[in-house]
Amino acid sequence: MNVAQQRAARAYGLVGVTTGVDTADPHGLVLMLFDGAIEAISRARMHLDAGKVVEKGRAVSQAVLIVEQGLNASLDRSAGGALAATLTDLYDYIARRLLLASAGNDRGGFDEALRLLSELRAAWTAIPENRRPGGAA
Repeated sequence: MNVAQQRAARAYGLVGVTTGVDTADPHGLVLMLFDGAIEAISRARMHLDAGKVVEKGRAVSQAVLIVEQGLNASLDRSAGGALAATLTDLYDYIARRLLLASAGNDRGGFDEALRLLSELRAAWTAIPENRRPGGAA
């Protein structure tokens, strides 16, 4: 496993998921992180709608953990330059938006975080295989 794969696997492992990590490349690991965050936000919205406060809080905590310690931690700031800096700011914004949405029972905040992560996932997926970076998002 090269350094980029190790960094991405370590970031993914921090969020407590191991299925597929050993065989995934850095690109695939980042997709798993996006999927995990998107799924957790979807659960948070469902629990918000159902009035399940504890479950909503757990789902938001998982989403924030994935964004902060998975997606953000997997950035290669030395090689990523301005793009990595922009993604750092965006991931920070998404995490804050999720926390505020949870505290205020603001479905719109969950929707915004979900939309942003879905757009980033789509862009990440659209990278042609021969143009994929050796590092993570």
